[in-house]
Amino acid sequence: MRTALLIPLFVIVGIVAIYTIRHYIFTLNRLFGTQRQPYVDIGTAQWPPVTILVPAHNEEQVIGGMLDALLGSDYPAERLSIVVINDRSTDGTREILDDYARRFPGRVKPRHRTGGRPGKAAALAELSGEVETEVILVFDADYLPGAGLIKQLVAPFFDPEVGAVMGRVVPLNLNRTLLTRLLDLERSGGYQVDQQARMNLGLVPQYGGTVGGVRRSALLAVGGWRADALAEDTDMTYRLIVAGWQVVYQNRSECYEEVPENWPTRIRQIKRWARGHNQALVSFGWPLLKSVRRLPATVVFDGLLLLGVFAVGPLLLIGFGLATALYYVGFPIEYGILPVLGVATYSTLGNFAAFFEVATAARLDGSRNRIRLLPFLMFGFLVSLTSVSVATVTQMVQSLRGEDHHWEKTERYRNGNGGTGGRP
Repeated sequence: MRTALLIPLFVIVGIVAIYTIRHYIFTLNRLFGTQRQPYVDIGTAQWPPVTILVPAHNEEQVIGGMLDALLGSDYPAERLSIVVINDRSTDGTREILDDYARRFPGRVKPRHRTGGRPGKAAALAELSGEVETEVILVFDADYLPGAGLIKQLVAPFFDPEVGAVMGRVVPLNLNRTLLTRLLDLERSGGYQVDQQARMNLGLVPQYGGTVGGVRRSALLAVGGWRADALAEDTDMTYRLIVAGWQVVYQNRSECYEEVPENWPTRIRQIKRWARGHNQALVSFGWPLLKSVRRLPATVVFDGLLLLGVFAVGPLLLIGFGLATALYYVGFPIEYGILPVLGVATYSTLGNFAAFFEVATAARLDGSRNRIRLLPFLMFGFLVSLTSVSVATVTQMVQSLRGEDHHWEKTERYRNGNGGTGGRP
């Protein structure tokens, strides 16, 4: 029995140690490594036609601000089409979109879905087949892109090997609550450090379906968006990577979003991400591993770690349970101390690695005062750990029962005029 407890504990300690080392590598690369931003200086070009897809469901609070921001872009107006996919909204979204279509004919093209599978992935899958432009950009309805963002996201597509592009997401409503401030720190670490380090090292920057774009020919080559994908962006990232396309991250291409302002909304968001990532792990873990003959081993290894990131929380809880069980079954301390210390070390140094990452991002952003909030991130980590574990167990039970999973939209807070009390 002791051996049965000890072996999986050592495996778990090894896995979480790899993730800890990964945090440090990414952070040190951002501090001291060569920074790779090959497309950032493209400002003048023969800009291609672009279609922007904006999935929307009950977005009357935010959709007007989003459309105003897109219409104010410096991208050539005659080469830009904005298609808002109104997916069964029951509020005033439809009327707002129709009004914009009347005022900006040919530029704003609403599509009203009344049937088919609900959700963002299904909406994109349905409408993408009608798009004729080679470059397709996708934004969430609550995002506020800057005037120059469209050109920045389109520029990498001049490289024929690029299949998808992702910009940086920055919270707009960070001054609302303690939670929004903590999420601002987390986003900084995730984008300013993690994503840019992957770009620097030639690993797997993740395409995000909130402020990014895909090449139409690449999209068709991998079969388009999957209507049943819970995380359509993660799903698309791995289908492109396995097929040999490059995914590019543009750190200076900032777009502003609303983050959850209360913990129940945040917990639902984490659970949705966890279910989507777990679905992608099951779908692409083995295909990615088999592609090691065609892709660099570092890309395959990083891709597997990225796929498994939401599995670390449940593994950590299992590790603590195994270590505790070893203690209560009387395992000799001189033998059992190593795995116990291993798990305890991860809980300190592992979390410190994430703190180091976030602190580095704050330094790179030039906003060092935010570092004073670092101790409070421990509460966020505990909430994430619990939420991810609950979502994973629930998802496994639902899969065994054959129940369908559904996509959930994050709550909006901005009023119709775009005010959030956020960034100046």
